[in-house]
Amino acid sequence: MIAFHQVKKTYVTKDQTIAALDGVDLTIEKGEIFGVIGFSGAGKSSLLRCVNLLERPTSGTVTVDGEDLTQLSPKKLRQAKQRIGMIFQHFNLLNANTVFTNVAKPLVLAGVKKDEIRRRVTELLEFVDLADKADHYPDQLSGGQKQRVGIARALATQPSVLLCDEATSALDPQTTHHILQLLKRINAEYGITILLITHEMGVIREICDRVAVIEAGKLIESGTVFDVFSNPQTETARNFVRSVMHDEIPASIRQLIESRNAHPIYKIHFLGHHTGQPLLSQVAKRFDVDVNILHGSITELQETPFGTLLVELIGETTEVKRALHYIDQAQVTVEEVLADAS
Repeated sequence: MIAFHQVKKTYVTKDQTIAALDGVDLTIEKGEIFGVIGFSGAGKSSLLRCVNLLERPTSGTVTVDGEDLTQLSPKKLRQAKQRIGMIFQHFNLLNANTVFTNVAKPLVLAGVKKDEIRRRVTELLEFVDLADKADHYPDQLSGGQKQRVGIARALATQPSVLLCDEATSALDPQTTHHILQLLKRINAEYGITILLITHEMGVIREICDRVAVIEAGKLIESGTVFDVFSNPQTETARNFVRSVMHDEIPASIRQLIESRNAHPIYKIHFLGHHTGQPLLSQVAKRFDVDVNILHGSITELQETPFGTLLVELIGETTEVKRALHYIDQAQVTVEEVLADAS
């Protein structure tokens, strides 16, 4: 478990004082994959680095596996840090060292015996599918392979917590998917708690259990990935969700609708098994309304289908209201997003 209690981090420069974190309270449960998302400068990197005290909080406490790291002696803090692995955006590999030596470095620093180092590194390179690259150097590897080396190195000391600092932002989409699947496997097979920061909502959608949104050093929203995606509470969260859900009316369609005194436009969210039901077909048959589907998408959140449709309901006001009531009874969410222009 990781717990932040009233964590503040202030940077003092010659000209100003910057509050990177402003009273953060957050608990990450053991064994979950937790994502923190925010724009550049929001404070997410400072938050992550407070977990292993690469950045020491100005005030507040950071607890990992029941220990308040801010109160530990230097010796005990070094021991505690061995239980916290970290993956970096730009890999941070030693270019003059082989892949094997890079992965072995934390074990060497921890004073582990050579036979155990060889056994552990060999096991990890097999796990990340790089057993044949042990004698290669970082410059001989692709970006995805370098990140796999970084992951193996982070796992060397058998940590209980894995920190991911924008671990996929330097990678192409296909490689990003492979790395995220590897992180899911690490979480499932080793039971390691993963805390990742990112500015990409697609990363959150693909592997996280819960997510927190950070802005100006404050956590402004948090919840399960399903809840935040399906019902974001803040404008910042809505903007992030839109970046992957694409559930807004395209500008060209909006202009066309407004130019012809269109009828109201409704956004309908389908959850779970409701995504497979012919609801709008039923509406068109039961009521004297025409259903004009303007835009739609479907995705999967935590293995649950989630779909959105933008529709125009054309007909007399009474019939439209009856149709909306029928839709509402079908246990889907419906909201008006563009009022009648007439």
